[in-house]
Amino acid sequence: MKYMELNTIDKHESFDELEKLEIKLLVNGLYEWCGYDFRDYAFPSLRRRILHRLQAEKLSTITQLLNKALHEADCLNRLLDDLSINVTEMFRDPLFWKEFREKIVPYLRTYPSIRIWLAGCASGEEVYSMAILLEEEGLYEKTKIYATDFNQEVLKVAKNGYYPLEKMKKYTQNYLQSGGENEFSHYYKVTNSGVKFDSTLMRNVIFAQHNLATDRSFNEFQVILCRNVMIYFNKTLQQKVHGLFFESLNSFGFLGLGDKETISFTEYEDHYDIISAKQKIYQKNK
Repeated sequence: MKYMELNTIDKHESFDELEKLEIKLLVNGLYEWCGYDFRDYAFPSLRRRILHRLQAEKLSTITQLLNKALHEADCLNRLLDDLSINVTEMFRDPLFWKEFREKIVPYLRTYPSIRIWLAGCASGEEVYSMAILLEEEGLYEKTKIYATDFNQEVLKVAKNGYYPLEKMKKYTQNYLQSGGENEFSHYYKVTNSGVKFDSTLMRNVIFAQHNLATDRSFNEFQVILCRNVMIYFNKTLQQKVHGLFFESLNSFGFLGLGDKETISFTEYEDHYDIISAKQKIYQKNK
């Protein structure tokens, strides 16, 4: 009986190691084949997303999933969509945006021009939120917003500005709680396929593909927001991305992170002052 139990445990551990090997081969294969780098993503989240796609494709092994993704473009795109971080909404965490209005906007008023980087912008809800806020604060005309994501498909959604009508109730509540000054419906029109946000909101937005895991700095910014993205990275990649943001921020520029993210315990911690500890807003102190 004891032998049987031990043998069962050994097989289970062997399966775990095999699964880890298959996941490693899959992410290495994606990197070598198409340049998307998931090698330093947090393993539990990465595994969960891969197993979801494995089940959806009705396959029995991760190796089969890799083979299908390498040979079928549609499968590859579905897998990349699963591995992307596309959970977002308009004025997500409204108190963050309220703090931004109250504490960051006064600084931005002193600048002759403003460059803002929204890193990992996903399907664009945060881009429209920022554009609306700046429009209301009278700052949009002197601002360029750089909205980036590694996923080309979600960037297309962001550029089009179409969103489901049923989400507008939640988005309106977020907008009002963030200190919004108008009727939220002022910014969109209802269509047969949902709602279409006013295209003039995108007049100062530059959409571009950028991979935080592999790409370098491309400009200097007064503001960088990267919210609820780095929670999916391991510590090594988090440190790398913090270095990228530090390099990309002007002196006294502002960094906004997600509610579960922090600069604490990074090598850049002492190079920032805390503007809002609760809302994770920091200012580079040199």
